[in-house]
Amino acid sequence: MKKTLLATAIVTLALVGCNGSQNVKPKEASAHDKHWDYGSHNGPAHWEEFSKTCGKGIHQSPINIIPGKTMSMNHEYDLSMHDDITGMAKVIDNGHSIKVTPEHGGAITLHGEDFNLLQFHFHGKSEHTIDGKRFDMVAHMVHQNPKTEQLAVVAVFFEAGEKSVVLEKIINNVGSTVKIDPQDFMPLDTSHYYHYIGSLTTPPCSENVQWYLLKKPITASKEQIEHFRKFYVDNERPVQELHDRKVEAN
Repeated sequence: MKKTLLATAIVTLALVGCNGSQNVKPKEASAHDKHWDYGSHNGPAHWEEFSKTCGKGIHQSPINIIPGKTMSMNHEYDLSMHDDITGMAKVIDNGHSIKVTPEHGGAITLHGEDFNLLQFHFHGKSEHTIDGKRFDMVAHMVHQNPKTEQLAVVAVFFEAGEKSVVLEKIINNVGSTVKIDPQDFMPLDTSHYYHYIGSLTTPPCSENVQWYLLKKPITASKEQIEHFRKFYVDNERPVQELHDRKVEAN
């Protein structure tokens, strides 16, 4: 009997946008094939090898936002947040970030449509920049429209300052389940933000993602930021070209 070689699928981000990428089957690969990361050999400069969209897409994320060159917000796409739900959530190190998956997340409303919170994860420095500045950390809160499968990501910037109680709970319980309220990551002011249409910031880099970047950062202590960076210090994609897109501000 001929032996068969078991194939493994290249691991991609489980959440994709509605630009058609979700219908593309993962490429089969041997157990010894490489996988994308943030290093010099399989890092962002080579992500096109894992998904052509990462190299050929023209609506990619993250970007540098220049406040003086933004447009007024189209209020049909104002952000309305309803993530204030306390519940249990799994905290894992997925090999690229610390990821938190609530059992029952909240939602946001955009253009009259609800987008359910699926997960949030962290980057050791912000991926988006404001006037070229990176923040000390960022949380990406990933939401999805259950009808269209379109994604919307709310970015919450961190800067060094007072200790974050909820971040402390997460970084000390990687690999466990914790009780958490995603609303605790929100600044008091969620009515001011930048908005544009971009992509996932990791392969497959699927486009048509609604991005909302809250202008008001929250704080984490210097010790907490250093603690997180023991897991990930450089897990951010370089900024991408804006091309023909416009950034709105509210």
